[in-house]
Amino acid sequence: MVKHITKIFFIALIFLSVGSKIPAQSEPIKPDNVQTDTTKFEMEKSAWGAVLRSAIIPGFGQFYNESYWKIPVVWGAIGYLSYLWIDSNNNYKRYRDLFTANQSNSSYLSLREFYKDQRDLNAVFIGLAYFLNLVDAYVDAHLFDFNVSEEMQVSTYYFSLKIRF
Repeated sequence: MVKHITKIFFIALIFLSVGSKIPAQSEPIKPDNVQTDTTKFEMEKSAWGAVLRSAIIPGFGQFYNESYWKIPVVWGAIGYLSYLWIDSNNNYKRYRDLFTANQSNSSYLSLREFYKDQRDLNAVFIGLAYFLNLVDAYVDAHLFDFNVSEEMQVSTYYFSLKIRF
């Protein structure tokens, strides 16, 4: 037991010592008295505007953010979950009526409860899909102006470690 704790301690010590040798900043620090560019960055897309659009019509915030490929994903997810909800609700009603007509058959009761639980679970999933639609619209609006050009790459450090026991 002590042997394993010692090995874990040395592995953690190696990670901490190697991690401290990687430079944290590639640009020199500028003094406070030097003035820099005073133009303020303004986002091109409104994040809360995208959320409001997606709240009204799911997928409309993605349209506003020009992420057109996400619209069928949002509609497909919410549509499929809605289909499952409707199917579970219809089965629940059918087995509810069968159980009401024939009280002696307990299998109708278990099937009724199963489809009721499935219906409720699908309603939760619909709510989660709707909420994720809103979160995606918000995040996508914030990242709309993010520059991912090749010119902005900085040097990358790679780390490799082999430990043998």
